[in-house]
Amino acid sequence: MKAKIHGSIFNRFTPSQILVTGFAGLILFGAVLLSLPLSSAAGEPTNFIDALFTATSAVCVTGLVVVDTGTYYSTFGQIVILLLIQIGGLGFMTMGTLFALLLGKKISLRERLIMKEAYNKMSIEGVVRLAKAVLAITFLIEGIAALILGFRFAGEFGLARGMYYGLFHSVSAFNNAGFDLLGDFRSLTGYASDIPVNLVISVLVILGGLGFSVAVDILSKRKWRVFSLHTKIVISTTAILLAAGMAAVFLLEFNNAATMKGLPLQTKLMASWFQGMTPRTAGFNTLDIAGLRHATQFLIIIFMFIGASPGSTGGGVKTSTFAALVMAVIAMIRGKEDVEMFGRRLPRDIVHRSLTIVAASIVFVILITMILTITEQADFLAVLFEAVSAFGTVGLSMGLTAKLTVLGKSVIILTMYAGRLGPLTIAFALAQRRQKALYHLAEEKIMVG
Repeated sequence: MKAKIHGSIFNRFTPSQILVTGFAGLILFGAVLLSLPLSSAAGEPTNFIDALFTATSAVCVTGLVVVDTGTYYSTFGQIVILLLIQIGGLGFMTMGTLFALLLGKKISLRERLIMKEAYNKMSIEGVVRLAKAVLAITFLIEGIAALILGFRFAGEFGLARGMYYGLFHSVSAFNNAGFDLLGDFRSLTGYASDIPVNLVISVLVILGGLGFSVAVDILSKRKWRVFSLHTKIVISTTAILLAAGMAAVFLLEFNNAATMKGLPLQTKLMASWFQGMTPRTAGFNTLDIAGLRHATQFLIIIFMFIGASPGSTGGGVKTSTFAALVMAVIAMIRGKEDVEMFGRRLPRDIVHRSLTIVAASIVFVILITMILTITEQADFLAVLFEAVSAFGTVGLSMGLTAKLTVLGKSVIILTMYAGRLGPLTIAFALAQRRQKALYHLAEEKIMVG
């Protein structure tokens, strides 16, 4: 009888509601674990708001922290954070699918619908195969990277600790989380000239940010001409943003005494590449973010807002959304009615949906920024940076996170949560609620521009 009642209650929730409540439940469970004395290095209970902040940041793969992960938390607490990152990055439905497959259970239609929404797909066809591919790709990439990073860190911290650090940073990087164990809130600033660390972390962040459907498309087709339009847009937009980010950081920071002025040319190029890449929701940094020029900081804000790609471990409004809007503007300037990319025409509802996601996201960020300017004593740019970093689930900060008030922490917690689920939920709400008009009102033009 109880099973039937629970089942009927479960069936009343839409897939979007299940995703929202599922992530919230995971965050609360993680917060309880992190608040235990066992989770802190000092063996004392952690303030619940700080534990909730850390759990939200981990599940939403953001990387913003109010206490230093490497020194404040015990090994148990760090492992809890690691598991929250992995589950939050892949999605609890993917992890649920893993356990179901291991137990030999079948995936129900309702579970497939939830997975469809979680992966940002338009149909349930092939979602189970995609889940299997996601798990295989993730564990393979993370495993290889963990070994490489582990041997690199072993020379500095010893074999056991080095391998542990390698695993933690591999999972954190691939899931675009940005958590690190190096202590003192310094992230990877001590490795600005380290080729293995920069290369491995960069590859992990980029692969994690492409989106699992894109990865499967690349592995299965292997030829550009037969890739889907979505894959072509994601790859080309990502490449353009990476190149633009590296070039901009190099030019803006080349003679900045607070960041790159005294570095060798090779290190400058490497740091420019890494810092131009990581704002796309990764959260790692090899340069002092607070020391960057205002122009560089504002550029990073733009990159954080754009974010990674749909169906990936990253956040933001997504690369394909940004590309659709840019091409729509270009089409309008050229006097074309159709938005065309790679020899294909984008449906108008995709363009309208992209516009809605970006507009709603801008309004949300403005609102959060206004609230934080009231609750926090900080420069406006630092507040805006913090708000966009939380919304884009990036994790970069100009130093404001550790100084947040209780109200400020609460606002950022809600922002990280909304940033992880917001654009995706809006997109599918629009897709599912589209109704065909029974009649049209009389048309009348207005003046714009």
